[in-house]
Amino acid sequence: MGYFVEAKQDVKIFVEDVNPAGEHTLLFIHGWPADHRLFEYQFNVLPAMGFRCVAIDLRGFGHSDKPWEGYSYDCLADDVRSVVDALHLRNFTLVGHSVGGAISIRYMGRHGGHGVSKLILLAAAAPSFVQRLDFPYGLSKDDVDRLIEATENDRPKMLRDLNGMFFFRNIGEPFADWFFQINLLAAGYSTTAVLVSLREETLFGDVASIRVPTLILQGVHDEIVKPQLAAVLHKSIPGSKLVWLGDSGHGLFWEQKEKVNEEIIGFVC
Repeated sequence: MGYFVEAKQDVKIFVEDVNPAGEHTLLFIHGWPADHRLFEYQFNVLPAMGFRCVAIDLRGFGHSDKPWEGYSYDCLADDVRSVVDALHLRNFTLVGHSVGGAISIRYMGRHGGHGVSKLILLAAAAPSFVQRLDFPYGLSKDDVDRLIEATENDRPKMLRDLNGMFFFRNIGEPFADWFFQINLLAAGYSTTAVLVSLREETLFGDVASIRVPTLILQGVHDEIVKPQLAAVLHKSIPGSKLVWLGDSGHGLFWEQKEKVNEEIIGFVC
């Protein structure tokens, strides 16, 4: 079932809601530069296991509205809160991939984890996506600047080239085209704006506020969110569980989908 929820600034956020009668609710937040369809291989399995699977398209991506402004972590986290309130979600597990993980962490800090009972971070772009003077992990700012330049000059080529960086395992042409078409649906300016947020924003304070059981899944071959970030998150979140995925890059939701689904089921139940 798909429908729209109105967020701040009259922005309509697309929501996919599968198995609303499920015993356990999962709210999925996708990463850059895609939309909720990245979680197809979780939605194919988890509803049959008794889960209600809810996923959103972030503003600027997928079927959601594409306003010119509103791509800060604060605003994106507020959009998540709008969905949580509209659907009256309580005692749910928040699942974020990449920048979706960063937004999930900002939600935990900015909204006090409202309604969240457990947190799952899939290759989360946190606590800082880029290297800083006091934080030597992640991509360099120059790396992100090159992605921004490529997006602004030839976004289709950037998206085609992204496959080699995103996935560790070889992907066939049909899957590559599927992934390309998902990413192409975003607005060019929103694709750039989220990259700017990834480059400029940090989440150290938000991470420190997390008090719910947390599962961290990380591909060891990830070239986008460097594996050291997962180690830092694990150290920073008391009682968190870190699972390394030895055959995955950034696309762990597909590259080791069976393992990811198994870990989600075991953690939530």
